[in-house]
Amino acid sequence: MNGIVLLILLSIFSCEEKKVNDGKVQISGTIENAPAGAVILSQFTESRPKVLDTLQLDNKGKFEYEVAVDSPTFYELNLYGQKSVRLALFKDDVKVAYDFSNPESLAIEGSKDSQEMLKIEKLMEAYQTKVNALNEAYYKAMGENDTEAIKQIQTDAMALESNQSTEVKNVINSMGDSFASLAAIGLLNPKNDFQFMDSLVAKLDEKYPETKTIIQLKQQLDDMRALSMGQVAPEIELPNPAGETVKLSDLRGKYVMIDFWAAWCKPCREENPNVVKLYNEYKDKGFEVFGVSLDRTKEAWVDAIAEDGLTWTQVSDLKYFNSVAAELYQVNAIPATYLIDPDGKIIGKDLRGPSLRAKLEEIFN
Repeated sequence: MNGIVLLILLSIFSCEEKKVNDGKVQISGTIENAPAGAVILSQFTESRPKVLDTLQLDNKGKFEYEVAVDSPTFYELNLYGQKSVRLALFKDDVKVAYDFSNPESLAIEGSKDSQEMLKIEKLMEAYQTKVNALNEAYYKAMGENDTEAIKQIQTDAMALESNQSTEVKNVINSMGDSFASLAAIGLLNPKNDFQFMDSLVAKLDEKYPETKTIIQLKQQLDDMRALSMGQVAPEIELPNPAGETVKLSDLRGKYVMIDFWAAWCKPCREENPNVVKLYNEYKDKGFEVFGVSLDRTKEAWVDAIAEDGLTWTQVSDLKYFNSVAAELYQVNAIPATYLIDPDGKIIGKDLRGPSLRAKLEEIFN
């Protein structure tokens, strides 16, 4: 049985004195075989960690420190600049133990929310290992100019991101209503996981009302709600290269990919041949593309359309990222895409390359 699960079960079925919530939490622990340096305690604020104090250890490597905690709050113990321990504290004291001679020795007792944080740490460590392996393979393929290997690595990277989302959500679900899940929510992509995040934040808001972090997340999600999956895509009404005003809703009744791009955007131009191929393959089945250029000049925009053979609808107000469409769709980087169904509802986001092909095959085949 997982050690964390065992610890939780023991605490549930054991008889122990309940701590009176006095607004203070004690952080204590033991550090063995420590290198030279210091143990620094920081509190996570809205923007960055704020250093609270340097903790003093006795000759046995033990320490104790008391902090005032009036709402769910995240902290970090920086152990000699070599190990970080994230803590989620509210009402329960926490005890930390770590032996520098054994990297797997970290143990947390007391605060159940802090124990849940270990799940996130393990998940991130495993993910980072896979990302590092992909990066190493990518640079090797680039050095050897191996285009097939590069394409495969890009496909593997997209699959890794998708799998990571599933794993993160599974970990969050395993936490129940622990506010530690707020530390994991930042690992999700709100464009694709909006409904999950919205449901989680609503649940946590009921248990931890008036918590600043939750209030901020609710506001961010409210700002994104109009662009969440299942919502009707906001109308875009802009001129085409001929100066004629064209509406996104003119294509209602078809599956439409809204494609934010620009002539100056290298990744956009590299993706265009793939979109052209898929467009030619599926246009007779009901697939359309609605290109929204974030160019500054008409000349560059029109030249790129011709060079890349883009035969679908194109519009632009030539205002770069200040385009009314970019602001409406909260686009701050390109390429960016939204896929909408015949009723105009959003059914996909940021689909490119293999992911776009897979979605179109799912729809039309």
